[in-house]
Amino acid sequence: MEAGDVALLLLRLVVGGTMIAHGVNHWIGGGRIAGTGRWFASLGLRNGVLQAWLSVLTEVGAGALLALGLLTPFAAAAIVSVMLVAGLLAHRRNGFFVFKEGYEYVLVLAVAALALGLLGPGWLSVDHAAGIEITGWAGGGIALILGVLATAGLLAVFYRPAQDSTTVSTTKDQVR
Repeated sequence: MEAGDVALLLLRLVVGGTMIAHGVNHWIGGGRIAGTGRWFASLGLRNGVLQAWLSVLTEVGAGALLALGLLTPFAAAAIVSVMLVAGLLAHRRNGFFVFKEGYEYVLVLAVAALALGLLGPGWLSVDHAAGIEITGWAGGGIALILGVLATAGLLAVFYRPAQDSTTVSTTKDQVR
């Protein structure tokens, strides 16, 4: 066993565990699913409660897969997608720093997941034990391209930002 394998294990456990905790918090923390659904709806996502459940399942599932090192580039893609959606809808307008609700945190998690897609899960993983490791450009490509496509798909289907009052009144005036 090499130091790189231990480093990959540590990275998988921390990022995977963080995603699991994040998903569980959306589920049973604070406002629970109903509150998370209202928050998602306030960001412009239709069907907020559905989005909350999808987020919980994705975060917990991808986090567990990543921690185990199972289907690593696909778990990384799910994390990239969740963080990209969060960064675009909730954090981008606030700038970089997390203490101002910026995108710093989601950027770090997304890039760490992408790095795991590129490097693979390492020797201490289910992927390695099963002989199904996908690493290098193929693993990174899956993590990045699938993550971006999933984000684009979710936004295309569910993102409907509220129109401001000037847009609504202008549209009403044009219809008359």
